[in-house]
Parts: sequence; structure tokens; C-alpha cells
Amino acid sequence: MLYIPLMKHLGMSWDDIKNTSRNELTGILNAYAEHENFHSMDGYTERQVSEMAKDNPQIRAQYTRYLETRRKYEDMQGLKKNLTFRGL
Repeated sequence: MLYIPLMKHLGMSWDDIKNTSRNELTGILNAYAEHENFHSMDGYTERQVSEMAKDNPQIRAQYTRYLETRRKYEDMQGLKKNLTFRGL
């Protein structure tokens, strides 16, 4: 079951999967999951998420994970936003 995303979303064949080490497959699956989380809420505003969360509270948790992931990669790239008092 774990290999279905590799075949379906990443286009790996069964032979490719068999010839790849378990550590590499685990890394690929983790990277794929991270990519899905990183882009899961692209295009939604805070207001839209709040509206959707009224019907489905799990969306709030997903949005929080999305923001944490975005922040993590922005910090790694040095894209921290400089906060100033001018914008207030």
C-alpha cells in the first residue's frame, strides 16, 4: 500500500521500486508527503480557511501544519520577513 503513491503520483514502475533500496523509497515517500503538505493549502486565505473550518474542524489543523511547513522552509532559505512598525 505504501508504494501506490510512488507508482500513481511519481510515475515509478514496479521494477523501479524493486530495484530501489528501502531507505531511498522511505526518503522519496517522506519527500512526497512533505511536498503535498507544503502545497496543500496554496491559494487559500485565512478567511477562507476559517469558513471551511466551520464545517470541518480538521481543516484548521491542516492549515496549521501547512503554515508551519511554509515557515520552516522560509527560515531555511533565509526568507524571514522583516517586521517593522510602519506597516501597523
